[in-house]
Amino acid sequence: MAVPNDFYIEVLQFYAEQMQALDSRDFAFYARTFTEDGEFSHSPNLPPSRGPQDIQRTLEDFHRDRFGDEPVQRRHWFNHLVLEPMDDGAFRATCYALVVTTRPGSPPEITPSCVVNDVLVRRDGALRMRSRSVDHDGVLAAPVTTEPVGNVR
Repeated sequence: MAVPNDFYIEVLQFYAEQMQALDSRDFAFYARTFTEDGEFSHSPNLPPSRGPQDIQRTLEDFHRDRFGDEPVQRRHWFNHLVLEPMDDGAFRATCYALVVTTRPGSPPEITPSCVVNDVLVRRDGALRMRSRSVDHDGVLAAPVTTEPVGNVR
């Protein structure tokens, strides 16, 4: 089932604001894009985080543990977004993501390449993330199967 163009654009704007907050290390803003009971699973080596406070803490710990005081810039690139309405009024959003990490004087590295699986809901008129699960390429997982979307067969 196709989604309205204005909703698709709204989701793209939501993701742009969310990723720019993440890349500027505004983890509090990023965490507030989740529902109060939202779940975030971004690494195959870490348990899921639940709720904005836990999500913020997880991101702060992850960045500190992985990069310390190292001057790095990370950019999250989302593309090939597919939106699917769910029976409960939420939307399943699936997209590809590349995370580009750049250090001064070094070429950018793509670390990692992923598939992002989200469930988006509307709370008090605004989009919020009910869940985000990130599947890293190169990590063994069950094969992904999808049904055709829209007019694509």
